[in-house]
Amino acid sequence: MKKELSPKQREELLRALKSRFEKNINRHKGLEWTKVQTKLEANTEKLWSLNEMERTGGEPDVVEFDKRTGEYIFYDCSAESPKGRRSVCYDRQALESRKEHKPKNNAIDMAAAIGVELLSEEQYRELQKLGDFDTKTSSWIITRADIRKLGGALFCDRRYDTVFAYHNGADSYYAARGFRGSLRV
Repeated sequence: MKKELSPKQREELLRALKSRFEKNINRHKGLEWTKVQTKLEANTEKLWSLNEMERTGGEPDVVEFDKRTGEYIFYDCSAESPKGRRSVCYDRQALESRKEHKPKNNAIDMAAAIGVELLSEEQYRELQKLGDFDTKTSSWIITRADIRKLGGALFCDRRYDTVFAYHNGADSYYAARGFRGSLRV
């Protein structure tokens, strides 16, 4: 699959990202859009990944600049878990272990296909400092290998003005559970 946008797609995406950047300045105080755009235009594959985040309902936005690496960090900032990435179990092993009523996909493979990583619990909690996210949905997060080996997986949400981290069987899936991605550019 070709991971490149047409000039029209690129223009539309950059316009959407700029608009979101300007409307949500609290997420990235001190950062300048022109520098972000320059970095994006030099990384066409990352731009493709951002477009996939956008296409699946993630509403990606810049949340941090890593001074050590010189990278901008984008997270899915949609109010609820991205609509185009819900009703998925945690990973391929969980998907294959289901005998019936299998979901169409899994979070880990979908994230890899669009070139992003699931948020860690720490990243999820940092995102929640920028607004109220997942008040009606939940999102799978990166799960430690020892938990996963025992058949579990972790997810988070926000209820009662508090961020919760929970566990579930990795093979479970719900209409209101998806995943949020992180992308470094």
